[in-house]
Amino acid sequence: MSLLIRAAKTAHQLIHKVPVRHLNLLEFQSKDLLQKYGVAIQQFKVLDNSKTDAQVVQTFDCPEYVVKAQILAGGRGKGTFDNGFKGGVHITSNKSEVLSLSKQMIGNRLITKQTPKSGIMVNKVMVARSINITRETYLCILLDREHNGPVLIASPAGGMDIEAVAEETPEKLKTVPLDIAKPIPESVLLDVAKFLEFKGDAVKRCADEIQKLYTLFKAVDAVQIEINPLAETDKGEVISVDAKLNFDDNAQFRQKDIFNLDTTEEDSDPREVEAAKYNLNYVAMDGNIGCLVNGAGLAMATMDIIKLSGGEPANFLDVGGGVNEDQVAKAFEILTSDPKVKGILVNVFGGIVNCATIANGIVAASKKLKLNVPLVVRLEGTNVTKAREILKNSGLPIQTASDLDDAAQKAVAAL
Repeated sequence: MSLLIRAAKTAHQLIHKVPVRHLNLLEFQSKDLLQKYGVAIQQFKVLDNSKTDAQVVQTFDCPEYVVKAQILAGGRGKGTFDNGFKGGVHITSNKSEVLSLSKQMIGNRLITKQTPKSGIMVNKVMVARSINITRETYLCILLDREHNGPVLIASPAGGMDIEAVAEETPEKLKTVPLDIAKPIPESVLLDVAKFLEFKGDAVKRCADEIQKLYTLFKAVDAVQIEINPLAETDKGEVISVDAKLNFDDNAQFRQKDIFNLDTTEEDSDPREVEAAKYNLNYVAMDGNIGCLVNGAGLAMATMDIIKLSGGEPANFLDVGGGVNEDQVAKAFEILTSDPKVKGILVNVFGGIVNCATIANGIVAASKKLKLNVPLVVRLEGTNVTKAREILKNSGLPIQTASDLDDAAQKAVAAL
């Protein structure tokens, strides 16, 4: 099997394990943000199994309630909890049943088709006003490389997998390039609303909702706002029933309030959480050779060659192209915090990154942590000669490698 195919296979295995670099909000957090920008949503409250839950429900009067577990995964309605309770989404008109449902969800793990086999712990439940939906449509605004800017994607076939709509009925999909510097023209808004098959007064209501969503999109530095469904009710309302928002990590300095929201799943690996704070990508695996690499593709190739050499990688750790000495030190801390790690392989190709920076970070971290496991380093690229001198003159038992094959073989042999 070729290295390329094996790397692709490794990439497939990592799809559900590599942390996404964009911030994702829980549903109630997304709806709170929509509400702040005037977008029409269902009224809602949040329960967390605290003493105030009963009072919150008591003061929230609705003819009918939707009770939804809050996790960062889809398929909640068909999910099952680890206590045997079925369904992460329920509808009831009984206030006391709202509390009963929430108590059976909070503190238990919900297992869906999009979660790990063990499920995800539910810490909060959203209770929303149930609405009578007469029609469901789809609306999405996202940054698109092909159009070199934001585009609006709309379909009258909402409430279902949009990829299936695109494949089976492409005529039901409309894509409109947008000007990032201007509001959407009224004529375009009305045209999209009619394409979504709104009639009468609902056309203008839909157009207004789309404009508000675009205002929000730009204001919060979003890379995607997906509304599925954008629904029409029996009262003629146009409401964003379910929302998914993703944000540009590079805009964190402008969007501090949003990025400070607590979106961490309780059962996330603490090393992944710590790595993210330093802009590092870390995923724990089952082997005993810790890997520090710059670039996701190179990281996967490194893991693959470790396996070909008879070893097993203990992690996926990508330090990226703009890494500094502090990040290298933090990366070593994270690697050595895993008791399974019996050796470390550093594989860096210096394009944007300076190899000397990596070398200084390795030496400083090794001395600070009093590293007591074998360390193999392969550096190539920018300032590599100086980097090798730094490692050689450090007085540390660091093995250097001429290429990736040599590095992997030395790392495995060192164990």
